[in-house]
Amino acid sequence: MTAASQSTSSGTIRAGAIFGCLSVVIGAFGAHALKSTLAANHMAQVYETGVQYHAIHALAMIACGILLALKPEAKRFRTAAQLFGVGIVLFSGSLYVLAVSNVRLIGIVTPFGGVCFIAGWIYMAFAI
Repeated sequence: MTAASQSTSSGTIRAGAIFGCLSVVIGAFGAHALKSTLAANHMAQVYETGVQYHAIHALAMIACGILLALKPEAKRFRTAAQLFGVGIVLFSGSLYVLAVSNVRLIGIVTPFGGVCFIAGWIYMAFAI
């Protein structure tokens, strides 16, 4: 493994770990600090969906980093991880904003994040 490929795989794993940490922090914040706000506007489930997809795709990013370390020539793992990261920001991020603000217009962004998730899984499948 070259130094560049090791750096790419460790950077991907690091990004996944940071996203994973954020999913726990954001989930705990929603469960405790935002509990009454989310209950008042019936958005707790929307928020929880954002956290769930956030955590799952953070783990997928870590898996991509590990697979990239094992197979550095498979650059699609890096692309898949990037798509997962963008998907987290667009999909989960829009759900967090929607749940807290109740501004329905932000929901327009959510499907774009979902498309990134789907594309990431397809890239990951073909990287193998």
